[in-house]
Amino acid sequence: MAKFRDSTPDPSVLDAEPVSRQAPAEHDNPDTVMQERSIGDIIAALRNLTAEQVEKVLAHQRSHSLRFGESAVALGFASREDVLFALSQQFHYPYAPEEQRKASPELVSLNEPFSPRAESFRAMRSQLMMRVFTEGEAHPAVAVISPDGGDGRTYCAANLAITLAQLGGRTLLVDADMRGPRLHEVFKLKNQSGLSSILSGRADKQVIQQVPGIGSLFVLPVGTTPPNPLELVERQAFGLLMRELMSKFDHVIVDTPAASQGADASVISARCGAALVIARRNVARVAALHDLVASLSGSPARLVGAVMNDH
Repeated sequence: MAKFRDSTPDPSVLDAEPVSRQAPAEHDNPDTVMQERSIGDIIAALRNLTAEQVEKVLAHQRSHSLRFGESAVALGFASREDVLFALSQQFHYPYAPEEQRKASPELVSLNEPFSPRAESFRAMRSQLMMRVFTEGEAHPAVAVISPDGGDGRTYCAANLAITLAQLGGRTLLVDADMRGPRLHEVFKLKNQSGLSSILSGRADKQVIQQVPGIGSLFVLPVGTTPPNPLELVERQAFGLLMRELMSKFDHVIVDTPAASQGADASVISARCGAALVIARRNVARVAALHDLVASLSGSPARLVGAVMNDH
């Protein structure tokens, strides 16, 4: 059992719980995938195409000057979703299967990686890579904050973390919204223990969970919702924990409660070192945004940007 009041966190508590990937072991090495598995091989295996069907696709491909995937779709042997999945496997790019997309529709960066919304999160990631996660420097964590409930903090934090993990670096998504946690629901993960357990000194081992299908993405859920969330993040233990997590992961993204619910977001931002403001278009009030930004004045947290959320 970990004790954090007077010492740094027990490293065993921070170990990620292993979860098997959905892709076969051979996909662990992207270079092997790129060199040895063609789109045709992946689609044929995915759809259990017979040798005769593959030959028909190849003949159609040659006669119409199409790609294998296009020919397979034209002949009814595969769907457009199959082609997108094959591309994701060939280029080692996580892409959720259909059943997972239905279960977690908010994860657009995983469910619809080639959509305009996913591209928006990649643009956000690019800005953070230039401003925060600079090579050769110690990286702060990024707290995702907003003035009110319903602004889209969890939605943005989850999809931003996915895009960072798609770069290949170890990425941790921390649910520090101990007033209304949702990340475990979004990713369909266990929530028996988590951040609140660690901060109260009663955490089990391996509270950090790997997200199925994304080998480099991990989530630290809240666990039991505590009665004193602000006190927990104000204690020294939370700062010690964040420093430990930042040393173990390439990128750390932290979801927070709305500023209208208390001072949690400002305190968490100070412990993280950086804050990203989310506001809902045509809903967020300028006065509330001004108060939120003002709350970071004099804080160790650096405001790294603001995002206007349309969804």
